[in-house]
Amino acid sequence: MPPATIICIGMAGAGKTTFVQRLNSHLSSKEARPYVINFDPAVLKIPYEPNIDIRDSINYKKVMQKYNLGPNGAIVTSLNLFSTKVDQVINLVEKKADTIQNIIIDTPGQIECFVWSASGAILTEAFASTFPTVIAYVVDTPRTAAPSTFMSNMLYACSILYKTKLPMIVVFNKTDVKDAEFAKEWMRDFESFQRALMEERENGNDGSSSGYMNSLVNSLSLTLEEFYSQLDVASCSAYTGDGFDDFMDLVGKKTEEYDKYYLAERKELLKKNAEKESQRKTDSLNKLVKDLDIKEDVIGRGRDSNVLSDIEDSEEEEELKAEKDQSAK
Repeated sequence: MPPATIICIGMAGAGKTTFVQRLNSHLSSKEARPYVINFDPAVLKIPYEPNIDIRDSINYKKVMQKYNLGPNGAIVTSLNLFSTKVDQVINLVEKKADTIQNIIIDTPGQIECFVWSASGAILTEAFASTFPTVIAYVVDTPRTAAPSTFMSNMLYACSILYKTKLPMIVVFNKTDVKDAEFAKEWMRDFESFQRALMEERENGNDGSSSGYMNSLVNSLSLTLEEFYSQLDVASCSAYTGDGFDDFMDLVGKKTEEYDKYYLAERKELLKKNAEKESQRKTDSLNKLVKDLDIKEDVIGRGRDSNVLSDIEDSEEEEELKAEKDQSAK
């Protein structure tokens, strides 16, 4: 069975890199050392030893200087440059596929640089087409205590799910600081979220002087109710290591889900893309023929048409026959 890939995505400060470090330690302690990849070109230090590190191939500071870019532009450009080597990355991982059970991928904290960029899509698609792939959306639990902030995170999770079209686990991190039970209750019970939203408005912490924000969040909570029902949630502490067994159980569940639903869908999508590409090439060829005004009777039609070598051979045979006839006389 191919190793499951866990792509860790999260807002800056959500504890994503620490989560990767703790997950690496957790799996290693169970004698199931994973294959760890770092896709963040701007990070100065990471608390784990990656098997593949984008920083070994791309110098983030030199990219900034050479192309006169800001921090986010340099991250996107670095990812674009690295995505040209994605086939080499996949080949390296495939060589180790028989000896590993999981692949863990750390991504930039500037979430939009990876999720919404072309290079991020290329890297994600490359792994998802080769290995069972799960998205771990890491959330900063203490910062989601406000209903409006919680809703913002859930909207981002929803958009990532429909952008990647891959199984997702929402990971409420930093549970050693604040327990994630309140967030799980908001996802289960719409009325509980409504009460919290009302309390926030009464306390004047909703960040809006009008009822517009309150009305919007109300509507969104109703809209996302179906989204919550299809979502798996884990609560972990990257600091203490609590909850990682439950998280890996969910990864196993999502891997089976990938094999059952997503893999067939992705194969169908790849087949359609191949058919579209084939049709595009045919249309391009027909357009070229039309533009050059090439007549149909000069276009080769299988075995009935003579190629240049066939004609030359027949002329040589006639010359040899003539020479033989002359010699016989």
